[in-house]
Amino acid sequence: MKTQLDYARAGIVTEAMEQAVIDEPMTAEELRDLIAVGRAVLPRNRNHSFPIVKAIGHGLKTKVNANLGTSAECCSQELERAKLKAALDAKTDSIMDLSTGGNLGALRQFFLENSTVMVGAVPIYTLATEMVARHQSLEKLDGDQLLKSIEKQCSEGIDYITVHCGVTQASVKKLESYERVMPCVSRGGSIHMHWMRRNQKENPLYENFDDLLEIAHSFDVTLSLGDGFRPGTIVDASDGPQLEELMILGELARRARARGVQVMIEGPGHVPLRQIEANILLQKRLCDGAPFYVLGPLPTDIAAGYDHITAAIGGALAGAAGADYICYVTPAEHLGLPNADDVYQGVMAARIAGHVADIAKGLPGSMDRDRRISIARQKLDWEGMIREALDPELVSRRLEVTQDKEACSMCGKLCAVKISRLA
Repeated sequence: MKTQLDYARAGIVTEAMEQAVIDEPMTAEELRDLIAVGRAVLPRNRNHSFPIVKAIGHGLKTKVNANLGTSAECCSQELERAKLKAALDAKTDSIMDLSTGGNLGALRQFFLENSTVMVGAVPIYTLATEMVARHQSLEKLDGDQLLKSIEKQCSEGIDYITVHCGVTQASVKKLESYERVMPCVSRGGSIHMHWMRRNQKENPLYENFDDLLEIAHSFDVTLSLGDGFRPGTIVDASDGPQLEELMILGELARRARARGVQVMIEGPGHVPLRQIEANILLQKRLCDGAPFYVLGPLPTDIAAGYDHITAAIGGALAGAAGADYICYVTPAEHLGLPNADDVYQGVMAARIAGHVADIAKGLPGSMDRDRRISIARQKLDWEGMIREALDPELVSRRLEVTQDKEACSMCGKLCAVKISRLA
């Protein structure tokens, strides 16, 4: 069986490629060529059918992901149903199931059957959750067991998976030589590091990377190479452990592409504003232009409760510098499991950041909607403004116009648009 990368290298435009360029500023042939050289990915498991197919990478619109899923403290499928609806209503491009509580297989199936967009997952979460439920220590994790769990989840239809292959003995050693405030904030990264330290062995996903590639190729699953040593505070950003791991991920990305497996790279979470552009440019250089998937990034640590805003600031700058894929951050980040409203706000904030980035990148047509809504504002065309807004329902709900419909309640008879009109 061939992957989208195999087809692209053979010069073939697939049906999925044609679907993915709908509403994009490029042709299917141009997308094919980008996939062929690893500068774009089209996550679509051969066992998963969904209507809204998207590609991620250079020259494409900046995409947005919404993390969903349960925890051991809150594992309501009805809450996940509401969160999925909120994410789709806000027009996310992807969802990830990060569940660690309840019936994980049933939850994955629910997301795969009900999502209209691609679905990602972090397979180590499932195995670790199952081990904890059986009162087994995480250091007893078995590499073969992990690969079997990954294969099972891929066979179910997951479109892309986060795998922490860059947490190696070399990167752990680098971490130990640095005085970080927060040594490791990645859940998956910390599980691998704990196992490696207790067993004095190499990360099984790094050691058996070729086996992982065989699984991914079998189902055409895109690998999202996770950043286990991403900075969890701005004071730890751009340090040795982060960069050591990034260099390893660049090496693994080349091996993945050589095997016909699509790959993208995950990027840092907390980065001061002045360092964001450099982080993006370095990733693109070390990973040969592979699509970059960033969490935020957050340029300050003190905005708990408002981190969707913080992340939108960082995401806009990261996207403008070349990041391709933004993982949303909700107002609940660092505080608890998000609810449906948090999910909606997180997606909208990330979409704003992505749109700002697309304008900065100079994507053809990226300012067209801005022009249309501005013309509607000049005409005091309220319906036109609602139609062109990123969140039409919110604008319709908040709009307050005067009795004569000629101004909003902000300015009334002193409306600058009305006053400045020529007689």
